Order: sequence, then C-alpha cells, then structure tokens
Amino acid sequence: RRRAVPALGSMALPMGTYASLGAAAFLVLVTCLTYKLLSRYARRWREIQAIPGLEGTYPFVGDALQLKSNARDFFCQIHEISERFRNAPLTKLWIGPVPFILLFHAETIEMLLNNSKHMDKAYAYKFLHPWLGTGLLTSTGDKWRRRRKTLTPTFHFSILTEFLEVMNEQAEVLVEKLEREAGRGPFNCFNHITLCALDIICETAMGKKIYAQSNHDSEYVRSVYKMSDIVTRRQRMPWYWSDFIYYFLGEGKEHNRNLKVLHSFTQSVIQERAEHIAYMESDSESDQGAKKRRAFLDMLLKTTDEEGNKLSHKDIQEEVDTFMFEGHDTTAAAMNWALHLIGSHPEAQRKIHQELQEVFGSSDRPVNAEDLKKLQYLECVIKESLRLFPSVPFFARSICEDCVINGFRVPKGADAIVMVYALHRDPRYFPDPEEFRPERFLPENSAGRHAYAFIPFSAGVRNCIGQRFAMMEEKVILAYILRYFNIEKPSLASPVQHLCLLSSPTSIHLDFIVHVFWSPVSAPGRRWLRVPAILNLRPPAEALPTVTLFSFSQ
Repeated sequence: RRRAVPALGSMALPMGTYASLGAAAFLVLVTCLTYKLLSRYARRWREIQAIPGLEGTYPFVGDALQLKSNARDFFCQIHEISERFRNAPLTKLWIGPVPFILLFHAETIEMLLNNSKHMDKAYAYKFLHPWLGTGLLTSTGDKWRRRRKTLTPTFHFSILTEFLEVMNEQAEVLVEKLEREAGRGPFNCFNHITLCALDIICETAMGKKIYAQSNHDSEYVRSVYKMSDIVTRRQRMPWYWSDFIYYFLGEGKEHNRNLKVLHSFTQSVIQERAEHIAYMESDSESDQGAKKRRAFLDMLLKTTDEEGNKLSHKDIQEEVDTFMFEGHDTTAAAMNWALHLIGSHPEAQRKIHQELQEVFGSSDRPVNAEDLKKLQYLECVIKESLRLFPSVPFFARSICEDCVINGFRVPKGADAIVMVYALHRDPRYFPDPEEFRPERFLPENSAGRHAYAFIPFSAGVRNCIGQRFAMMEEKVILAYILRYFNIEKPSLASPVQHLCLLSSPTSIHLDFIVHVFWSPVSAPGRRWLRVPAILNLRPPAEALPTVTLFSFSQ
C-alpha cells in the first residue's frame, strides 16, 4: 500500500520555534557585538595602562565621576591635572569608555600636529557639521588637502592688506561708541569689541555690511551668537550627542531655527554676489573706473581647483560660514584680554603709546600696511596676551592609527587634547610663566625657542589659515583704542579667571565683562575730543582720556 505524503503545511515548524530561533539569532548577534566592543575596550585599557593618569579610574565609567560638570570648574580641573603631571611626558583621562590623551609639552605636541596621519578632528566637532558642513575646519583627508590648497592664495598678505580699509572704518565706529559711553558709568566693553569684530569679518568675508555695532539686535547677529552657544552646550552634554534624543528632548528645534536664519542669509548673499560678478563680466563698460571692495566671497566665486573646476555654491557656503564662525569671537577675546593686561601693566602701556607716537605722531590718519610692520612692541604685547590667554586654550584631534608618543603606545580611536593653555606656561621656554612680559617675543629673546612652544593659532599641517588676518585686525583695533585712550585697572578689581568652552580650533567664548570709566588725566574737567586732523591738535599720550578697565568673571 502506498504511503501517504504529508502536506507542505504540515512540515512547517510551530510559530514558537520561529520565535525561539529569532531570539537566539538576536542574542548571538548582540553577544558578538558586545564581545567585539569589550575586546576593543580591554585592548585600549591594557595599551595605555602605562600612561600616567588619575587614581580611582573605574572600568567603563573612567574618570567621569571625578570630573566637574560646570564648564569653568571643568577647565580649571583639566588645567590642574596638566600641572600635576607637568613633569610627565603626557597623561591620560578616561571619559566613559573613551580614552583622552592630554599633551602639554612642545615635543609631544609636535609629534601629533606634524603627523599628516592624525589630521582628523575629534568626535565633538561633528556637531558643527549642520552649520559649517565639511569645510576647511571640519573636513579631513583629500577634501581638506584640496580645499586648503585652493584657499591658501586668498590669504596672501597682498590680498589681506585690501581689508585694512574695512578694519579702519570699523575701528573708527568702535572708538566713537567708547567715547559716547565714557562718563556714564560701567558698561560691557567686551560686547562692543565683539560686535566690531563681527562687522569686520562679515564685510571682509561676504562683502556685506550688517551694521552689528549700530544694530546689534539684528536677526543674523542674534543667530550667530545663539548658534555658537547651542553647539558648545551640546558638546558638553554627552546625553544629547544622539540626534534622536537631542531633537526630541534637547534644543533641536532652537538649533534648526537659528540654522535656517544663518544659512538663508549666506545663501542669499552668495547668490547676490554671484549675479553681480556675472553681470560685471558680461558688461565690460559697467562701473568703469569704480573700484569695488573685494571680499573673500568674490575670490571664492572665481577660484578654481587643480582641474580647473569652480567651487559649487554649497562649497562656498561651507567656507563663508566657517569664516563667520571662526573669525569674530576668537579675535574679540584676544583683544579684550590684551586690553585687560595692558590696563594692568602701565609700563607696557607707556611703551605702546611711545611706539604709536613715533609711528603716527599727531596724525589721525588710518593705519596702513607700513604702520603694521613698525608696531613691533604692540605685536609683542598681543603675542604675550595670546600666550597667557589663548583664544583656543585647548583643542582635540583623533588618533587615526596606533602610534607611539614619547615612548608610550597610544591606540587608534583615542582622542588627543592639545592643552595650549598649559603648554604656554612651560617654564622651560617661558620663565616665570604667569608674569606678563611682552619682551619675551622680541627677536633676540625668541631665538632658539621650540617652534611648538607657542601655538595660539595651532601649528603643523592644519594650522590656522587666517592667523595673518587675525593679527592684522588685532593690531589695527588696539592701535586705534590706544591712540585715543589710556587704560587703567583699579586696585579693587577682582581676579580674572579664564573661562572657556571648547567649541573649535579657531572658536572660544570667554566669560568676562570689561567696565570702562571716563576720568580726566591732567586738569580737572579736561576731556579730549577728536578734531579734524588738519588742525593738528591731537594731545600727547599722557593727556589722553583714561579708560579704566575692570574685569571679573561671572
């Protein structure tokens, strides 16, 4: 008798069996991933075990339980750790499962910054991508190399000198604002200087006047400040690093609202500028004889890469947004710290006034390129200010492959933090490092100093492309202020603390307020008012009105 063949449906496994198989497969997958992550973590732990570090480091948690949550306290703590291990070649810090290597010696920092294999920025920089895209600041690899090579000619000194006219104009506006405020009690000088820097970078980068000094409440100005704060805040809060959590529970909506304002503005300016250039090229008779100021944007619209291709509007927007982000608050912070230090050291101020008198005499003329070369002592003051209070007190790089730093093995995937603030206080290169001594940077005193002992604009292959622009701007603005004012710091001033939040290689917020008072220098009631230069009535430095500088931290 023929045997009955079971139906196909009767051969199927029970539903419970499928569920069990699925659960088992999921468990195997999770186990494999967990094993891989734990193995990688254990390997990193073993490899950097020999590097000096804090006591009480726990697996998976690391040193997180010992770290301060407040930004100011965290910075002070990191600096204290650097000082504690000053005699060690480097130190480590575990934040959760991620190892950070702290570098604060010129020799070890050179090994990192001079190595083209470790050019990637640390993880925290990814939060700048929605705003800046992958431009010069955040890009890596071949894209960064191509972009850097394309943009370098636009920062040639001969081109930068064209921006002196803008810097002089905005410096005039700043001085007039300080004069109006003088005599009316304390006010926040930091904001005035920051808005001046914002006006300068906006006109030089985009060729667009935003009148920030006269209209600080404009939507674009507000969005620049808000976006900078939002990004730095997110960088300090790991629980918001997940996009899903950030946009659901965090400041995601506010982030996108400000992002739309910023991108809409730069997109409209780029489109407007591109149409103007196209019109000028098509109509050779238009604007004959009229010299129009060039901006970085104009050069970006005309520049081509090695293959003759022009940058797309998206590429250009990445760079313009980067210029705006990097180019105003860093220089503003540097100028404010310089003013604080100048007001605290009368002898240095006297030498600056003497130098300004030698260069400008009784003239009220604008600052030109030749003047900048002659203001050597002022440049020393700026450099010493940047040594004591670098606008970027620390920045981070990702270790892209296993390497050895000063005899210690550092695994791929670790982040290296370059402690610029601690580096600039290395007594081997700067004796009595807390003392303000501009003479350190005179040529005869700088000879033989390690090239990586002073890096306010970073160093190596990814150094700041705009450092000449920044130094030029700082010289012009400080020269204007000190041609018109004396600066004093009252003896009852509170100590200044260096508060900073890590955001980028060329972006740090310093939390301090500068108060300015007007007080006659010589005869009671005598105040100096600017008069047309033709009258030649500008008083000597000792007769200038006094700006009293009072700084404290919040």
